[in-house]
Amino acid sequence: MNTRSDFDAYLDALYLERGLSETTLRAYRVDLESASLFAESLNQSLDTLAESDINAWIGSLFADGLKITSIQRKLSALHGFYKYQIRHRRREDDPMARIQRPSKGRPLPKTLSEADVNKLIHTPDTDTLIGLRDRAMLEVLYASGLRVSELCGLERSNISLEQGVVRVLGKGNKERLVPLGDAARQWLQRYFLEARPQLPDPRGQSVFPGRSGRPMTRQTFWHRLKLIAQVAGIHGDLSPHTLRHAFATHLVNHGADLRVVQLLLGHEDLSTTQIYTHVARERLKQLHTAHHPRA
Repeated sequence: MNTRSDFDAYLDALYLERGLSETTLRAYRVDLESASLFAESLNQSLDTLAESDINAWIGSLFADGLKITSIQRKLSALHGFYKYQIRHRRREDDPMARIQRPSKGRPLPKTLSEADVNKLIHTPDTDTLIGLRDRAMLEVLYASGLRVSELCGLERSNISLEQGVVRVLGKGNKERLVPLGDAARQWLQRYFLEARPQLPDPRGQSVFPGRSGRPMTRQTFWHRLKLIAQVAGIHGDLSPHTLRHAFATHLVNHGADLRVVQLLLGHEDLSTTQIYTHVARERLKQLHTAHHPRA
């Protein structure tokens, strides 16, 4: 069996070599003692555990409901302990050499339901100049999946209302054409007729100008979005990309081809777009749990 002195020697080495804090060293000790207790439950010690035993331990940690970060730290402590043992010739092999560590995975983007998007878009008072501008911006954003910086930087020459498309200069100066859809095209048309001539620099190229006449900043739009969401009764942590994520997620939910969504979003790599299939899958799981009689 492993003794406390084994752990002491390893933790002392960590302190001397890496200068870890007392708090971190205490956490490592707890992690090692946890692994040691599991080994004892198998009538073994850490020195005799095989790869399959450690995988069983990982499984028990998941079963106990530990967070991924806690499990990662425990595995890091144990792996470091084995490397220390090998370095000091107290054992020959590393039973963790081929073990795949659990990863946190890429967080799913925050998005909105179609009902919430509908509420958000219909909230601005379109009888006012600012309300009409806000409605047009929301319609364009949701219809096209533009980045907020792309939306704010739009110029008149980028938009063809006749063809119903917007030309976007995205990351890396890469150009893409994105369809607007009828609703966004109609609201833009009304905005250009009724509101834009009364906003700063009425003949300027900027589609959505700020008070100075220059393009609206991302921060200003984000402030407007938060106010609109508050009035709409939509709670939660909205990000500047919320409607872009909603655009992509809802397209995938309705069966859009992933490569088409990739082109519309201006993603260089398809793997970046694939996150939306996971969002759609999570939504399907929720619907199944909520409505299936045997879920």
